[in-house]
Amino acid sequence: MYTKYYGFNEKPFTLTPNPRFIYLSKNHKEAFAHLLYGVNNHYGFIELIGEVGTGKTTVLRTLLSQLNEVNYRSALIFNPCLTGVELLRSINHEFGLNSGSEYANELLDELNRFLLKENARGITVVLVIDEAQNLSPEILEQLRLISNLETENDKLIQIVLAGQPELSSLLDRPNLRQLNQRIAVRYRLGSMSMDETRTYIRHRMVVAGETGGVSFSRPALKMIHLYSRGLPRLINNLCDRALLIGYGDEQRRISAGIVTRAIRELLNARQGKRYSLVLAGIITLILVCAALILTSYYVRANEAGSGPAGKQTEKTSGSVK
Repeated sequence: MYTKYYGFNEKPFTLTPNPRFIYLSKNHKEAFAHLLYGVNNHYGFIELIGEVGTGKTTVLRTLLSQLNEVNYRSALIFNPCLTGVELLRSINHEFGLNSGSEYANELLDELNRFLLKENARGITVVLVIDEAQNLSPEILEQLRLISNLETENDKLIQIVLAGQPELSSLLDRPNLRQLNQRIAVRYRLGSMSMDETRTYIRHRMVVAGETGGVSFSRPALKMIHLYSRGLPRLINNLCDRALLIGYGDEQRRISAGIVTRAIRELLNARQGKRYSLVLAGIITLILVCAALILTSYYVRANEAGSGPAGKQTEKTSGSVK
């Protein structure tokens, strides 16, 4: 709707993952480095933990894009809410193996033959399971059995478990201690800083074809970071709504006021009126703090400019600095 008005070729803040829009913050780069290190050193199990919207899928897609077909065979499981047999069938299907059997031992034998063959060719096999916090203890135990497929010197398959913090709690259960002890590489993905949030927003607008038709004010960017807590998914959602409001108001400069309205709309849509009161309190606090800062600034400016004493004080303080 607003793309032509602002000069975009496409919407810059969609929620659907798009490889062209990938932006790796410091945390994302560190997470990617940990995953790649674990895979290349054949540690067997690797864990990636992150809150909803931190960009786990972005990191996983970046990892998979780096695993070339010459040296790696990879598979990604999106829906881990499966039975043991269904999981094995999904894994075999992703690797192009026979997945028609209804018996776990037959599926496991098929997978083992494949892994031995790839290992002999010097190929690293990688299995990535996203949203792994939804796995049942029985399925996690099935994955542990898969990881038992190994030679005397090497793990035949590298398994990346990516999920929300509940995954850590799940793995801490006593009955899963054998699996938990096998996880040699772990990384907890954090949120982006204020500077990274600003760079992230700019990056997505440039990729979408922005040519100067729209901009976000500094206070608007600060409010976006405050609301989103540096989480990419929340940033996308809020920026998209702010651009829509700006389009309706025929504003090419997205101000803090527009962002405030966007936050109010999102909160009303999701949570109801109770959160609007919380938002109003936050905005009031921000405005009060801003007023106090401005008042203090003008008082100091007036004192510094009020006669010889003030000028001498200003000169002295400058020399100390």
